[in-house]
Amino acid sequence: MARPVRIFINGFGRIGRTVFRQVIAGGRAIEIVGINDVAPLETCAYLLRYDSVFGPFPVPVETAPEALIVAGRRMPFHAVSDLRQLALSEVDMVLECTGRAGSPDTARAGLDAGASRVLISGPSKAADLTFVMGASDALPETAGIVSNASCTTNAIAPLLQAIDARCGIARAHVTTIHCATASQPTTDRPGETPERSRASHESIVPTSTSAAAQVLNVLPALNGRLSIAAARIPSISVSAVDAVIQCAAPASDVEALLDAITDGHIIGGSHDPCVSVDFRGRTESLILARTETQRVGDQLRIFGWYDNEAGFSARMLDMAERLAQTT
Repeated sequence: MARPVRIFINGFGRIGRTVFRQVIAGGRAIEIVGINDVAPLETCAYLLRYDSVFGPFPVPVETAPEALIVAGRRMPFHAVSDLRQLALSEVDMVLECTGRAGSPDTARAGLDAGASRVLISGPSKAADLTFVMGASDALPETAGIVSNASCTTNAIAPLLQAIDARCGIARAHVTTIHCATASQPTTDRPGETPERSRASHESIVPTSTSAAAQVLNVLPALNGRLSIAAARIPSISVSAVDAVIQCAAPASDVEALLDAITDGHIIGGSHDPCVSVDFRGRTESLILARTETQRVGDQLRIFGWYDNEAGFSARMLDMAERLAQTT
């Protein structure tokens, strides 16, 4: 596709705004042709202008009637509850970032409005396909609704796929150590489970993760050999993966193995003794903490960091570009 990929962002929350930031930062042949969110325009502009995680937006953010103006460029801003109310025939890709595209009716609203494709920023049973960059096979041209899985699935699946391809995974257990999210309460209140009813910034909260099913959806060959658990921690950004892997054919040189799977785009690496805040804004799906690697016989312990917003948003844009090539 010679022209820029034309995307429409539906849902201007954490992922929608992070995607927006990365497009405006440049370096991609992507054009934002519209935004939709039911929250007031002034509020959305304010939350773009001032961000508690990424800091102030680097260029001026203003508003006009039904428009967001960034660095002097006007972008249409809608506030509809159903995308079918809009005409999106000129849109290559709706980035569905509302977090509410679990039902087929909601997921396909962008297609019904005329867009060529819909890319969902999370797991969805309504998607034709779940695809993870660095782990999935070839992308079918017929998939109209694609799920980009979850941030944690994007962190875990490429790592396991790379290790399994080189050493064979006999069995593995992965714990994701995830920062608090908006799904958790700031004070104790009834939630979907007892532990998820507790205040997010007062405790480490053992919980489940959608990645347990999503990783096996993407890598079905690991079924029966993989378990995944999760804990939420009192931190505002950056999460971690702690993987214990028993290899069928252990690598003779672990450092060479980790060098081989580090591509600098999907999987990055750090040889410094860092902490989570040092990886805020990094766009890899996973950054291997090389100082944390351990080996006992055929068992490997691999630890990695991931900015669950910046890394995942970068994969959304990678996917948008890739999907546009098959349109």
